[in-house]
Amino acid sequence: MNIPATARPADALDSNWSLVAAGALMTCVAIGVLFSLAVFLEPMSAATGWSRAGISSAMTLAFLSMGVAGFGWGALSDRYGPRVVVLAGTVLLGLSTVLASRASTLLEFQLFYGVLMGIAAGSFFAPVIATTASWFDRHRSLAVSLVSAGMGVAPMTISPLAAWLVTHYDWRTAQLIIGIGAWIVLLPAVWLIRAAPRTAHTAPGGAAPAPEMKVGQALRSRAFLVLGITFFACCAAHSGPIFHTVSYAIGCGLPTFAAVTIYSMEGAAGLGGRLLFGVLADRLGAKRVLVAGLLIQAFAAASYLLVNQLGGFYAVAIVFGLAYGGVMPLYAVLARDYFGARILGTVLGAASMLSSLGMALGPVLGGWLFDRYGSYAWMYIGSMAVGLGAVAIALMFPRTDAAREPRLQPAG
Repeated sequence: MNIPATARPADALDSNWSLVAAGALMTCVAIGVLFSLAVFLEPMSAATGWSRAGISSAMTLAFLSMGVAGFGWGALSDRYGPRVVVLAGTVLLGLSTVLASRASTLLEFQLFYGVLMGIAAGSFFAPVIATTASWFDRHRSLAVSLVSAGMGVAPMTISPLAAWLVTHYDWRTAQLIIGIGAWIVLLPAVWLIRAAPRTAHTAPGGAAPAPEMKVGQALRSRAFLVLGITFFACCAAHSGPIFHTVSYAIGCGLPTFAAVTIYSMEGAAGLGGRLLFGVLADRLGAKRVLVAGLLIQAFAAASYLLVNQLGGFYAVAIVFGLAYGGVMPLYAVLARDYFGARILGTVLGAASMLSSLGMALGPVLGGWLFDRYGSYAWMYIGSMAVGLGAVAIALMFPRTDAAREPRLQPAG
């Protein structure tokens, strides 16, 4: 006799670890392919004569496209299921890389590598994270963190591969190989992505199942406003230090290679932070761990002003990376708690769009502040202030049961 979906125990859900592995692989390859542009910057400029600013602008276009497209991909995932979305994204990811390798003008490259690849990369985060959050109950935070960890592994895998390829082939051949390789690696993994069984979203204390919000209700709710603004402020707080700390360290007298290793240290710590915060969130609650992580992130950002030697930079980078990497998956966990599984892809897509705007804001403001004042001090102080603002906003999250109350009221 089949067990109705609404009656399945949590243990029936906490079993799809193959999806977690496939999701981590997808986020790793998608983000890795996108960020490999840094490796191609110098050889592309030398071979084509295109300006570095023009080539780099493809990354800006990719971030903007990824944020906007993520909202649409999330909505499509809720309607048609995650598998068809990540299949389309995988096809576009490889296609955009292949077309970019054949681009004959800078504008063509910007459209293929920037706009089209950004659209492709946006298809993975919200749908895969939402599906993972829907599959897991007891180990939800850990599962989501493991999928997110794929993004942390990306700079340690795809970028070195791109560097090796570009030393043996020209940049066009290297990008062509990466695009075809993305298809070979990701297309089989698509079939491990499947929607979770529908389960009723029960209220705390074993109360009757609560009907889930509609999209319009969710996006106008206090819970989403707090979630989205916190996500935006969190990313705005850490994106400036992430982008500018290498330049700041060089200004402190560190050699360029040593300064770059600070960025690598942040990335490695971020990977560990995702796993640590995921385990802690399962035990202590996602909101508590998020607030603590945001507080650590804020003070760690300002702590860069207190160091000028490599050892000091490493110490701050470990704490800063641990915090910003650890909090990122927790927004999906909170969204699942507040809004349930049915519209989770749409909600996460909308929140991710706000976070992308925050990520785009930090580097621009950091550069403007440096140009105006000749120092990064105000950027780090501003990052701390915005980070503390994120803490204050996160403290305004309503109780999960209070957030559901509008859904429990009879219509009319």
